[in-house]
Amino acid sequence: MKFKEAFEKMKSGAKVKLPGWGGYWYWDSEKETIMMRCRQKDPDQGDLLDIRETQRVEYTLMNMQSEEWEIADEKNCPALGGTATFSFADAIRYLKRGLKVARQGWNGKSQYIEIATNISYVNASGQIVNCEHDAIGNKAIAFVGTSGVQMGWLASQADMLADDWVFAE
Repeated sequence: MKFKEAFEKMKSGAKVKLPGWGGYWYWDSEKETIMMRCRQKDPDQGDLLDIRETQRVEYTLMNMQSEEWEIADEKNCPALGGTATFSFADAIRYLKRGLKVARQGWNGKSQYIEIATNISYVNASGQIVNCEHDAIGNKAIAFVGTSGVQMGWLASQADMLADDWVFAE
């Protein structure tokens, strides 16, 4: 839903969030403001923040432009006991920010993908080659699994269409 609808839901007592969020926003009628329950991994923000006190103004305003607002509940919100899931598009954005992500349905608890940088290899002559490329740099997606690391992991169509991506530890 768009923020306008999410705001109306907040004014009616609902908690709302964006996919992938560990916390939620709600309307405080006494203070007449939006309160933001932050995820526990944001200690610099505190547990509860008045939207008027946000230090991340641009981030907050960009979130308000999203059309993916949803009702926060005990299934989809970690602050309420659930698990935040998101799309592959969001998973790629999180990867680019240096976070590890995984599919909920993947076997093996310690399987995830992350961005690998400074990639090099030993060629047939025994020389170490640093994989620099003018157009694409020196990055790849690495799959970290129970049997080791697979460089250059490629998503299947099922992975790309899934909305069960989660943050990996």
